[in-house]
Amino acid sequence: MPEDQVAKLTLGELPVEVLLDDVFRVIPAHDLLRLGCTNKFFSTLCNDDTLWKNKLMDDFNFSGEGTARTSGYKFLYRGLDKPRVFAWGDKGNGRLGVDRMPKTVINGAPYPIQVKIPGVRIVSLVAGGMSFHALDSNGNVHVWGTLNGSWGPHVANSRGFSNPEKQARVPHRLQMPAPIRAISCGRLHASCWDRSNKIWTFTNWGRPFHLAAPILQESDFSPKQIECGWAFSALLTKFGDVFVWWPFDGEMGQAIQEGFRKMDEDEKSDTNAFPKDGMIPCASWALQDVAPTRLPSLPTLPKLVQSSSGKEQTLQLIQIAAFENHLVGLTNQGHVLKFGDLEGEQAVIQGCWEYLPRFSELRQITEDAIFSESSDSPPKVQIPKTLKITHISANFMHFVAYSTGSSSIVLLGDTETKVDTPPKIIPELQDKSVISVVIGDYHNAALTATGKLMTWGAYSNGALGLGDPAKLEPGTPGGFADDRARQFAIERQRGEPPPVVVPTEVRFDHDLKHPRERFCFAVTAAGWHTGALVIDLEPGDDEGENVALEETFPKPIPRIGGMQSQGRGRGLFTSPIVANPGLFRFGHAAAGMHQPPPPSDGGAS
Repeated sequence: MPEDQVAKLTLGELPVEVLLDDVFRVIPAHDLLRLGCTNKFFSTLCNDDTLWKNKLMDDFNFSGEGTARTSGYKFLYRGLDKPRVFAWGDKGNGRLGVDRMPKTVINGAPYPIQVKIPGVRIVSLVAGGMSFHALDSNGNVHVWGTLNGSWGPHVANSRGFSNPEKQARVPHRLQMPAPIRAISCGRLHASCWDRSNKIWTFTNWGRPFHLAAPILQESDFSPKQIECGWAFSALLTKFGDVFVWWPFDGEMGQAIQEGFRKMDEDEKSDTNAFPKDGMIPCASWALQDVAPTRLPSLPTLPKLVQSSSGKEQTLQLIQIAAFENHLVGLTNQGHVLKFGDLEGEQAVIQGCWEYLPRFSELRQITEDAIFSESSDSPPKVQIPKTLKITHISANFMHFVAYSTGSSSIVLLGDTETKVDTPPKIIPELQDKSVISVVIGDYHNAALTATGKLMTWGAYSNGALGLGDPAKLEPGTPGGFADDRARQFAIERQRGEPPPVVVPTEVRFDHDLKHPRERFCFAVTAAGWHTGALVIDLEPGDDEGENVALEETFPKPIPRIGGMQSQGRGRGLFTSPIVANPGLFRFGHAAAGMHQPPPPSDGGAS
């Protein structure tokens, strides 16, 4: 097009895909809100959910990966002005990140308590076996608890955070070489992926190493997801390949220990990572000589989804989830597979991918009695017309596969699941718009698109978060079975309520003078503890501040390491949920459209 004609184009005459994917992503939020007030066309575009999802990543490092959320991104953008971090459950190893604990008769913190991390916006929270790792909007990692407290309370303070047993009783920030994109935790280790595409692993917080094997430098193996199992780490690449490594076992375990030994002998460098002003100065290094193990290709699989474009879709893994010695994979067509054994470098040679049709195919899933209708009673769960599993998660002994939307299906399996094993199906989790399911040792949590968090399973020193059992009405979820059991526990200052069978909602306003509506947008669990990220739905808060949340958008943090900086805007409150998931995009997006205007160790697992 001649240059003089290009100069005459108005904003409304640009292709919609250019506006949504390029122009609007660099416009500050308050300007988008004003533009949306000009006419119906811009109103529709400026409320596009995919646009706000992209701006969350650009401005706040918030990807929402690991959840099945399909809408409400504009609401979340507004809510990131002041996300709150909550943790609850076992108090051991400093894992709850607070100096003052609630006074309870029974062990643990039985309801959510706020973890203070001043001056940052936490956008992702991940639980380890005895710790938490939080990622902020600027790509910094904040840690608390103990990365490896399996040897008890002994701490060699002279070695700082080069010692995996060193405890961070309150949040500390890791000083890493580059901003972090995503992080995952195993029982005693963690791995993360930074903005320069380096893959890091922590067996202690003071000396993280990145995998420098040549094969990972190839463009075909650029990262898509990082995932930690019980004692191994895994990488999913953009083309569906999977690599695994064992930081405590085999050739890599020996190489890591040799690297630490050389650092101990280096008198010229401070590699013990003594904390200062809430910072842990990481002595980062490269693991050069050991490559991760590449898992075999997928087996031949049946066709589950017909491409809407008519083109044959290249079958590949798009998600992985790791737990004890096993990995679960999900393909772009909705196949769920399990790989084992991953106990170590030698065991993986015998491993293979097993397709799980009873977790993948609608006909086989609905053979469960829960979908059956008898002459005197309707089915407990309605059979969906269509089904595609879109998300998976796993931890310790169990995994979960689930679909999206108001008719979502949630299926539970474990390390013993085989090709013909039926999933466990909990009626109260079906058709609830579940977007995330997380698993501890013996407790579980499910998050819905409406911001409600539900937990079930063992009490686990308060990991259910349903309230102080000594104060709850006997017989209610989280409480004792009867008053006699409650009085017995109060008198002896010990005792445990029975497991909760039916998923029950968690409140986030304990210890406040007045009830408060809050919206949970992320949840994590491991060991005997749980954590969540929450935003307020009401003006003001319990600290006397008077912020009109429904009238503000947050101010993003300045660009660091490739993250964008935008301005502050003001706009009206928008509902976190819409009837149709996501505002429609016109084609991609309307090009050519007429444009009008092992057993648990007592909570230390």
